[in-house]
Amino acid sequence: MAAKAARRPPAAKPVLVLNGPNLNMLGKRQPEIYGRETLADVETACRAEAERLGLEVEFAQSNHEGVLVDLIQAAREKNGGIVINAGAYTHTSVALLDALNAAELPAVEVHLSNIYKRESFRHRSYISPAAVGVIAGLGTQGYLLALQALARLLSR
Repeated sequence: MAAKAARRPPAAKPVLVLNGPNLNMLGKRQPEIYGRETLADVETACRAEAERLGLEVEFAQSNHEGVLVDLIQAAREKNGGIVINAGAYTHTSVALLDALNAAELPAVEVHLSNIYKRESFRHRSYISPAAVGVIAGLGTQGYLLALQALARLLSR
C-alpha cells in the first residue's frame, strides 16, 4: 500500500470557487458539451483536492451578475484566491473584470468546454485580463488544476 502524501498546513484564507449562470444546471444542461457531473460533484472533488493541497475552499454559484460582483468584492478581505467559472458572463461582463481587478487576488479562470472550439463570441473573455491563468476544455478537471495552481501561488 502506498504511503499517503503529507498534507500541507491550510492556507491562511480559503480559496473561493465561484460559478456563474447556468452552472447550477451541470449534469442536466447540454451534457454533450458540459459533461454529466453535477455542480455538487465538482464541489466534492474540489474539497477532496483542496484537503490534499492543504487549502480550505468556499463555494458559491449565482445566476445574477451583481451577486457575483458582491462575492468577488467580499473575497478581497476574506479569501486568498479565486477560481472562477463565470459562464456566459465571461464574454459580456466588464463588471466582473472590474471586481476581480479591485479584489487584487490571484484568480484562475476555468471553462469546462474549449471556448475556442465554439461560437466566435465565446472566444473573447472579459475576465481573462484579471486572471493569472486560464484553463479551458478539460471538463471538471479544470477546477482541480486551478486549485493546484493557486496552492503553488499562495505558498510562495
